[in-house]
Amino acid sequence: MKILIDADACPKVIKEILFRAADRRQIHTTLVANQLLYCPPSPYIRALQVPAGFDVADNKIVEMTESGDLVITADIPLAAGVIAKGGHVLNPRGELYTRDSIKERLAMRDFMEVLRSSGVETGGPAALNQKDRQAFANQLDRLLARRAP
Repeated sequence: MKILIDADACPKVIKEILFRAADRRQIHTTLVANQLLYCPPSPYIRALQVPAGFDVADNKIVEMTESGDLVITADIPLAAGVIAKGGHVLNPRGELYTRDSIKERLAMRDFMEVLRSSGVETGGPAALNQKDRQAFANQLDRLLARRAP
């Protein structure tokens, strides 16, 4: 298992949790983004900068994903692509996407897009809070514990 992070939109506090987990569990972790990112000195953590462009980072993450890998993202279409390849997807609020839940999320995303395109103000997600960070850390620990030999 390796961890791939959709790093352009991943909150710093979530990246820090992932950096500690990567070093503690010795899991190869890659931040993928279309901008230069901070990457702590570690044999297990690296940053991969891809060219700017629509879905370039997302497409690279799907391309790099192998069955059993863990991807960190809140991007629903990216999550669907990862799940289709047999990967696991965890969003920064600690929600684990599954084959069943991603279908529902895609439908809701499409519905909200229709609302926005018709002029309805839908707002954005609430700011990440301590409860979200704890939920993420707990779910990450559960996933990584399953991996342990």
